[in-house]
Amino acid sequence: MTHRLGEDLSELFVREITRLAAEVSAYPDEEQLWMCIGGQKNSPGTLALHLVGNLDAYIGNVLGSTGYIRDRDAEFTERVSRDELLRRIALCRSMLGEVLPQISDDAMQEEFPGTPPTRMTGIRTHPFLMHLLWHLGWHLGHIYYHRLSLEGTA
Repeated sequence: MTHRLGEDLSELFVREITRLAAEVSAYPDEEQLWMCIGGQKNSPGTLALHLVGNLDAYIGNVLGSTGYIRDRDAEFTERVSRDELLRRIALCRSMLGEVLPQISDDAMQEEFPGTPPTRMTGIRTHPFLMHLLWHLGWHLGHIYYHRLSLEGTA
């Protein structure tokens, strides 16, 4: 059984979650992580919590059997220190690096074994993981733009 897709996706997810940690670390003021500006409805800290919760649920729990129990509502209401946020991101990065390379190419072509969003019912694992990677990049862009806006360089 080959695991090439899982290894490739692992590299991409780990790269992007590492970028998330770098963005969180780049804020000069921890309070800015929890500020909403312009038309943004969610702060960068909230988006980071949401991304980690999303990945821990769909990849960690469903594909890696980590036992993670998601509290999606808390992702949008909880406030933690930058150190705690970075700790959670680091744990998520480790999980991604362990779980994704273990997924066989055959399993990638099967229906995602968890419960994806309703609009994605029946999706195969590989395209669902591509969606999760896109989702990570989408919110990374929000965080990046937020930080640059606060610096006055956006």
